[in-house]
Parts: sequence; C-alpha cells; structure tokens
Amino acid sequence: MSKLGTLGHRLHRGEVSYDFVGKRKIWYSFSILVTIVAIIGLAVNGLKESIDFSGGAVLNTPKTSISVSDAQHRIAGDTGGRTATVQKLGNGSLRIQISGLTTDESKTVQRDIAKDLGFTPSKIDAEIVGPSWGKEITRKAVEGLIIFLVLVVIYLGIAFEWRMAAAALIALLHDLTITTGVYAIVGFEVSPGTVIGLLTILGYSLYDTVVVFDGLKEASKDITKQNRFTYSDVANRSLNSTLVRSINTTVVALLPVAALLFIGGGILGAGMLNDIALALFVGLTAGAYSSIFIATPIVAEFKEREPQIKALRKRVLAKRAADARKAAEGPAGQDEAEDGDLADAASDDDGDVDADAAPAAAGAGAQGPSSVSRTTRSQPSRAGRGRNRPSGKRR
Repeated sequence: MSKLGTLGHRLHRGEVSYDFVGKRKIWYSFSILVTIVAIIGLAVNGLKESIDFSGGAVLNTPKTSISVSDAQHRIAGDTGGRTATVQKLGNGSLRIQISGLTTDESKTVQRDIAKDLGFTPSKIDAEIVGPSWGKEITRKAVEGLIIFLVLVVIYLGIAFEWRMAAAALIALLHDLTITTGVYAIVGFEVSPGTVIGLLTILGYSLYDTVVVFDGLKEASKDITKQNRFTYSDVANRSLNSTLVRSINTTVVALLPVAALLFIGGGILGAGMLNDIALALFVGLTAGAYSSIFIATPIVAEFKEREPQIKALRKRVLAKRAADARKAAEGPAGQDEAEDGDLADAASDDDGDVDADAAPAAAGAGAQGPSSVSRTTRSQPSRAGRGRNRPSGKRR
C-alpha cells in the first residue's frame, strides 16, 4: 500500500505519467468489442423480466429437503405451460416464480404445486402481481432513467461545457449497455432491484467522471497562452493525477458489493441481493473503466478540433521541433564559440593579432575542442625581466 501511495504522489506531481489519451484508439477498440458482445447477448437471450414487470405469482414453501432440480421436475405439469424459476433460499425453503399468471390461475397453480411437493396449500405463501402493475413499474423505470440522463447532460453543460456533457453521456451509455448485456448473458432476472442498481452505478460513474473533468477544467484554464503543452497533454496529466484515487474508490466500493454477490446471493441464496449486487458489481467496474479510458480521451478529441486548440498544438509541436534541432546542433555551436574565444584571446588591445598566438588559435580550431587545453600563450623572454630592478638585499 505504501508503494501505491508513493505512486499516487508521483502521478499527482507529474513525475511519472501513463499516456491514456495518446493510446485512446486501443481503449476505444476494446470498448467497442465488449459492447458488441453485450449487444449480441442482449439480442440472442433477451432480458428475463421478473414478475414485478411481467406479472405472475411468487410461491414460498416451508423449509424442505427437496432440491431445486427435483422441485422443477415435480411441478413441471402444474405451471400451465409457463416457465417456473425455482431458487433455494438460505433458510432451506424454496422460492418459485411463475410469470404471466392471472389471479384465478395462480390459485389453481398454488394448490397443484402444494400437492406435488407434499405441503398443504395453506403452508405455501403466495404473492400475486398483476400485469398492469408490472407495466406501470416498467414505465416508471424507463421514465426515471430518461430523466436522469437529461439532468446529467444539463448539469454538465452548465458546470463545464457541452463537449464534457457529451463525453459523460457516451460513457454512461457505455456502462448501461455493458451491464444490461451481462444481465442477458448470465440470465439473471431484471427486477426493481436491478433498476435501483443501474441508477446507482450511473451516479457513481458520473461522480468519478466529474472529478476528472473538474481537474481538467482547472488545469486547462488559459491554456492557449503558453506553448509547452497541448490540450491532450493537460488532459492526460489531469487524468494521471486522479488515477490512484479512482482506483482506491473503486476497490473500496467493490469489496462490499462482491460480498453481497458471492456470499449473500451465492451462498445464502438471497434472490433480490443477486439482482442488485450483479448490477452494482458490473456497473462499478465499467464505470471506473469508462471514466479513465473513455470520457477524458473523448473530451480531448473533441477539444483538439477547435481552431484555437489546433493552433496551440501547431505552436507546441513547432517549439518542440526547434528545441530538438538546437539540442542536435549543440556540439557544433559550442565548437564555433570556443574558436571565437581563442581568436579574441590572440588579439591585443589595439585589435592587432599576435603573430605567435594567431596560428595557435587557428591550429586549435582545426584540431577541435580536444586540443584547446594544450594551447599555451607566448610568454615574454626572461632576459629582460631583471632590467631596472634594484639589486642587493632588502633592508
């Protein structure tokens, strides 16, 4: 954990960086592939609606040793040609769901099932849901989802800009499609708990996206007044600064959801927990992925099409090319400067060139920088150093 914290600080300070925006085509390709698989699963299997949407009966038996497969075999002829879903609950009882039953049909089915399973009809608790109630629930669920998406777009358009609102909407639809596709592939029933889970994960995905967008908005303020970074560079840096926080938040949120899904639903056999936990588990994972790999790269791609951001990119790339040329031409320029210094050193105050120093300077320039250290100045003769100097010892 300490290493992860150190990595987070280094990412926030910009010491290390992962090019999420530059490699966006890889993430797009992966998301498209997963989305296609989800759509195919949805088209082939379809969504399995619970009786809350389709109407029907839910029968709960007392504690029994009858297995699920045995119960399905016994009641096969009692459902009126409809498919029955049998679940073993944690207390040892059976939960039997039969969709599309009317009130009169459910009474007959309840009596026949009780007889075949060895119970009296009064021992079986029956809950009847009419088709009109299921249609009303479906309509309200769709309305709630549409209102949620509209409010999200309006809020992001006001708080940020329309490009960020469009990117967030694409990420939300991405999460919604993958989650419903997984539901269709796994074969779980879509219940009111599923709708609650979907709305929850959409809100969570939006929260993670808004955190990244807020940092990007602050970092890109007055971005056209500098020539060091493009918009994609700033977007990638903002994304890296919040990366570890997004990972930590997602992992902490997934731990209790995994407990609900694998322990509550798998071991204890809680039916409603399965619906909510699966939607949350898949949605939280897809939401964290889309916030990092989809939403921000899409915003960067939209912004790079603006004329001002295009001009900024040209200036930044031109400056980087000029800096690269200077770095490549650095040694040659340094040699010329050293040759000029040697020539200046060989000149006297009147501008005349010393006869002995000039060839040395020329030779040093011809031999290269390695010969400069071996070049010495002409020294005056020692013969005249003692003239006009008082002789004798100092007193």
